[in-house]
Amino acid sequence: MEYIEIKPYKELEPFIHSYWELKGEEFDRQWERNFPDGCAGLVMNLGETCLTDNGSVSMEFGKTYIVGAMTSFKDSFIDSNTHLLGVCLKPATFANFYNYVAQDELTNNTIEFEKSNSFNIDKILANHSNYLNLYFTDRIKSKKNRLQSIISDIHSSNGQLSISELSKRNYTTVRQLERHFKSQIGIPPKEYSNIIRFQNALSIIKNSSENRSLLDIAFECGYYDHSHLTNEIKRNTGLSPSLL
Repeated sequence: MEYIEIKPYKELEPFIHSYWELKGEEFDRQWERNFPDGCAGLVMNLGETCLTDNGSVSMEFGKTYIVGAMTSFKDSFIDSNTHLLGVCLKPATFANFYNYVAQDELTNNTIEFEKSNSFNIDKILANHSNYLNLYFTDRIKSKKNRLQSIISDIHSSNGQLSISELSKRNYTTVRQLERHFKSQIGIPPKEYSNIIRFQNALSIIKNSSENRSLLDIAFECGYYDHSHLTNEIKRNTGLSPSLL
């Protein structure tokens, strides 16, 4: 499997993490697992029909799909005829480009986009990075992200700030925070914080020396004990820490 990421134009960096392309290779025939990261995205299928959402959704050639924020792992089947092109949006930026349903209606789902909002297959095949940069530059509706300061606080604390502390720091109420997160990201602020905390723990586990105990990592990341961390890893990945 070949996977590459391309950065967007500088003016799009506040809204888009990256464009990505995945191509199956000659002997590929496996389920590829993605873990939740709190981000929504878009995918166009440039190859043969591809199964995703643990086999429940078939993505067809030439069609564009919205991928909502995930609260657990998701498997897609990759074989030699797979060719996907995607856009990883930053949290709460979908509305900067589209007038669409609230994000909580898309959570954990992959849904075909209507034709008027879909990517142009001919232009994608001609030069996809240039086309995507122009496509999103032309679609910017607003450069503001009302959740940016809150998202920044969550990331700088690696998901360890309480929701009440987040609301106080940003001069809002817990109820307003809940409403805005569900509408703009698709999941409650506590769920988003848990995902960021899990991602931090995952990074530490993958990059730590073998003699680093799971209990030490659990305490560093704000979990009660190693069992709490293990349960969160299993919930988000379907795997035990030793299999990561």
